[in-house]
Amino acid sequence: MRRNRRDAWTRRLVAENRLAVDDLIWPIFVRAGTDLVEPVDSMPGQFRHSPDRIVATVKQAYERGIPAVAIFPLVEPGLKDPIGSEAVNPDNALCEAVRRIKDAVPDIGVICDAALDPFTSHGHDGVIENGYVQNDVTVEILCRQSVVQAEAGCDVIAPSDMMDGRIGAIRKALDAEGHDHVRILSYAAKYASAYFA
Repeated sequence: MRRNRRDAWTRRLVAENRLAVDDLIWPIFVRAGTDLVEPVDSMPGQFRHSPDRIVATVKQAYERGIPAVAIFPLVEPGLKDPIGSEAVNPDNALCEAVRRIKDAVPDIGVICDAALDPFTSHGHDGVIENGYVQNDVTVEILCRQSVVQAEAGCDVIAPSDMMDGRIGAIRKALDAEGHDHVRILSYAAKYASAYFA
């Protein structure tokens, strides 16, 4: 143990971890509809909310001192297509939920995924042609999705796809539309978090 206490950097590496409310992000799931709060069977204690019911849960998070929420959509099968068109609809359930959240609790951070898999009929994160993911076409859609989410009030975009060049393209698209304040969260940070424990 003495060796581990010798230098400041090793002391920091082996020091006990501390977890505070400031370190938490509350994941919340949204789906289209009204007056819905339904359990997520695969995650006991988690619920899907319609946009009109999501604010109450966000207020709970804020009142408990949690600084941010991450919103994940469940998209109805009838709204899915091969290119994930609903992802760029400014009136989709996710964007409606974000607007309601920011209107009711403006000081809480809102994180949204940039991803097509919830919106595509095939469930993949990219546009597929002839069995091959079309990277550049997909990146264009992810950029539009990110801008739509930022316009709804999203504070942080968290790209979860695997397309080459999407981070720089998303940043450029956000900046071009005046959303230079919107952050981009590396999915590596998210993957290393308790979300995937």
